[in-house]
Amino acid sequence: MSETATHCPYCALQCGTRLSHDAGRTTVRPDAAFPVNQGGLCQKGWTAPALLDTPGRLTRPLVRGADGRLAPAGWDEALDLIAGRLERIRAEHGADAVGVFGGGGLTNEKAYQLGKFARVALGTSQIDYNGRFCMSSAAAAGSAAFGLDRGLPFPVTDLAAADVVLLAGANPAETMPPLMRHLAGPRLIVIDPRRTPTAEAAALHLQPTPGTDLALALGLLHLAVTEGRADREYLDKRTTGFDAAWRRAAAWWPERVERVTGVPVAEMREAVGLLAGAERAYVLTGRGAEQHSKGTDTVAAFINLALTLGLPGREGSGYGCLTGQGNGQGGREHGQKADQLPGYRMLTDPAARAHVASVWGVDPDSLPGPGRSAYELLDALGTGGGPRALLVFGSNPVVSAPRAARIADRLASLDLLVVADFVPSETAELADVVLPVTQWAEEEGTMTSLEGRVLRRRRLLPPPGEARSDLDVLHGIAVRLGQDPARFPTDPRTVFEELRRASAGGRADYSGISWERLDAGEALHWPCPETPAGAAPHPGTPRLFLDAFAHPDGLARFAEVEHRDAAETPDAAYPLYATTGRVLAQYQSGAQTRRVPELAAAAPGAFVEVHPDTAARLGLREGRPARVSSARGSTLAAVRLVPSLRTDTVFLPFHFAGAGRANLITSAALDPRSRMPEFKVCAVRVEPAEAAGAAGAEL
Repeated sequence: MSETATHCPYCALQCGTRLSHDAGRTTVRPDAAFPVNQGGLCQKGWTAPALLDTPGRLTRPLVRGADGRLAPAGWDEALDLIAGRLERIRAEHGADAVGVFGGGGLTNEKAYQLGKFARVALGTSQIDYNGRFCMSSAAAAGSAAFGLDRGLPFPVTDLAAADVVLLAGANPAETMPPLMRHLAGPRLIVIDPRRTPTAEAAALHLQPTPGTDLALALGLLHLAVTEGRADREYLDKRTTGFDAAWRRAAAWWPERVERVTGVPVAEMREAVGLLAGAERAYVLTGRGAEQHSKGTDTVAAFINLALTLGLPGREGSGYGCLTGQGNGQGGREHGQKADQLPGYRMLTDPAARAHVASVWGVDPDSLPGPGRSAYELLDALGTGGGPRALLVFGSNPVVSAPRAARIADRLASLDLLVVADFVPSETAELADVVLPVTQWAEEEGTMTSLEGRVLRRRRLLPPPGEARSDLDVLHGIAVRLGQDPARFPTDPRTVFEELRRASAGGRADYSGISWERLDAGEALHWPCPETPAGAAPHPGTPRLFLDAFAHPDGLARFAEVEHRDAAETPDAAYPLYATTGRVLAQYQSGAQTRRVPELAAAAPGAFVEVHPDTAARLGLREGRPARVSSARGSTLAAVRLVPSLRTDTVFLPFHFAGAGRANLITSAALDPRSRMPEFKVCAVRVEPAEAAGAAGAEL
């Protein structure tokens, strides 16, 4: 029997697990010693081994032939074809005619190498990743406020000692259940248009109209100030910009906020009282606050509230973002984001370019500038000024992107689409070349959890068939494009050593972290700079900002923000709000979890939650198919009657494919700073599906 300690392949909690393989069977059990999950796993974690030999697992390269079908091919044939077509496209249309789309589930080593490959081997600026759809608004707001973006600037375990925790737009009871172990003691305030399982566990549930979270945050700040709850000493010593932020919030008196959000004044007052009266309190935001065309401002408004109460940078209290994807934190730190270089350096900073270029052995002037953000990159595919080829690693935008039908059309219009994955996702089904790659239990590397803790992913099994690491794929293409083979190593440990050097001195400094220290069991949170020879190794930084924030003057910045409507609000044609989210048994686009029998049985297909009164008015019946339509298209879903839902709102999970894709209806309106799409609110109408029998077959 073989066994190894590793981490769950799903969310950013990165729960500790122990994998065993014996007699052809792989099993998992939780690592009771790992502090984040403390011996617990969610349903997805327990069933994760089923992914390793799931039916349809990709084990050989596939190339689309003249007959239009994908057929098995050898690696040399596939890589030669890719390199040849890339060379032709670049020669005819320029380097930016090739795009790269990454993922928040890639290891640090793969995310780092992908950014380097795009900018050095391809010379393209057109690289971004699906984390733009998940954490980008909180990243923008956190960087502006604190000078640094780390999901939780404190260990997860600190939450257990809190008196009160406010969760704005987060539903961890379904999205990351082991986190609820740390939220069992504090009194919870949950802000969510739905009465989710997390809201059911709360002491107070505020249920705003979708798209009005920013107004609610302004109202809470107004009450904190007018009722004498502001921490004046903290504001004077540790922050700047309060007066300008207060001038905005002063106009949002409680009764006005109630009219806009639907949240009663008494509940707002109770929320502020609970937070301000607690000795130890936290404000945490999730996708519900972020995925709006004003998501950065919304998160900034909740940070303003936390600062007014004196929470950030105080041990036992603070602000944090519940990062979603498995390596959502590390994935945005090392260069696969359109505007960033490794170490969370900005691509427009000459000093950052010079440092990274020196590590890569290239001229800083050869590095391209910032490219398009994720949706803008996908939307431009195959257009006059957009990429004509796209390489996709660890993402499934046919299901996960807003205006999904439009994105599928754009992908189909390309001269070349290459997808590296371990399952035949909906995006892979459109590809010209599909490359089979390793997954979590078949590879070595590092991941970074939502608390900024760098973790070791360890290999238990060899990959099946001819599957290779993404690092091998990048090496093979780069060499065929004329790169020195040594520039793109395939050994993840070697890549990490280079990542350390590239991140040194950056905001996300990993230079003092080594695989030896991680394998010895050290808990290392970045920043962890390398120390001079002979000095004790840096212990890492589990708690940020205790002495100063990361701005040069050490002060946190308030943001001057104002509420505005969502890009789309209900009207006569589309009279309801629709909001999207996750369910317990599925994950992200569902490409993995829909293939696990136990999870598929628990959540087998698309559904739409509707209040019974709304359903009666529209002629909808429990379990029957409905068509949910927006200005962009329609999706099919089975009706679920939910009495706790707002009568003006419907909810759809976004994990399902085909005609049940929730993102067929979602809006592509973008936040002007983070470029986050507005997944969380759009205007829809709901009606019984035509040809109910045929529609039911889709569900």
